[in-house]
Amino acid sequence: MRVAAILDIPFYTFDFSRQYKKHVIDYMIKEYKEGRTPNPDIMCNKYIKFDLFLKKALKIGAGKIATGHYVRSSTSNSFGKLLQAKDKNKDQSYFLWTLTQEQLKYCLFPIGDYLKEEVREMAKKFKLPVAEKKDSQGLCFVGEFKMEDFLKDYIKPRPGKIIDENGQKIGEHKGVQYYTIGQRHGVALGGGKDPLFVVSKDIKKNILMVAPESKEKNFYKKEVEVKNVNWISGKKPNFKKVYLARIRYRQPLQKCRIEGYRISFNKPQRAVASGQSLVLYNKNELLGGGIIV
Repeated sequence: MRVAAILDIPFYTFDFSRQYKKHVIDYMIKEYKEGRTPNPDIMCNKYIKFDLFLKKALKIGAGKIATGHYVRSSTSNSFGKLLQAKDKNKDQSYFLWTLTQEQLKYCLFPIGDYLKEEVREMAKKFKLPVAEKKDSQGLCFVGEFKMEDFLKDYIKPRPGKIIDENGQKIGEHKGVQYYTIGQRHGVALGGGKDPLFVVSKDIKKNILMVAPESKEKNFYKKEVEVKNVNWISGKKPNFKKVYLARIRYRQPLQKCRIEGYRISFNKPQRAVASGQSLVLYNKNELLGGGIIV
């Protein structure tokens, strides 16, 4: 509101809290209950920012919407592309794989061509009160919070066995839904020399399997199946080509091939978690993605 006052532009507030609860919060809780690891920020972009908000903005007379995502866009012959941001450390293309050509027509991403430090300098130059504001973290529109504490209000703790890679019981957990594949923090077991990582979860039997880093590679996956696939171009890519993909935010891009709904990586991938997004690229261009089955 203070920024709008300084720039002398209208300021509007829209209440999408009911829809946010349905598409982001309820979705997140349901996924965790079923043992998956969701990406609520992606659902926020899909249903709130680039659907409800975009439609509302156009309805009241806006020509386009601009967001602060670190991503670049280009248009040629009315065809839109999304590209990784100049600031690779801040690139947020991973969270935008659900966008469509119809949405891209009305979107601007003005900071994608700048480094974070350059954006702050411009904000200072224009005397904007957010120039020194801390980086936003955590869930969109909510901020930082401890996921386990949040989930306990919706998922009742259900203690069960923690087993090692040989099937031997070595401890107890609070409830498998509170843990994610690849997680180390929170897996506290006394007596062991090596840190342990979550490598598998059995929701029905309420069993958590962990392994030391030296054995974790036995659980890496070279092939990943996805669902709810979206191609930003509206067309399937050339399945004969080698592409790049990441299965979590900020993971270095990995070479892969696309075979329908199956992604085959050149190298086995660590901590493949059901419910997470697998996002695909052709060099610097965001092609689309899907949700890991």
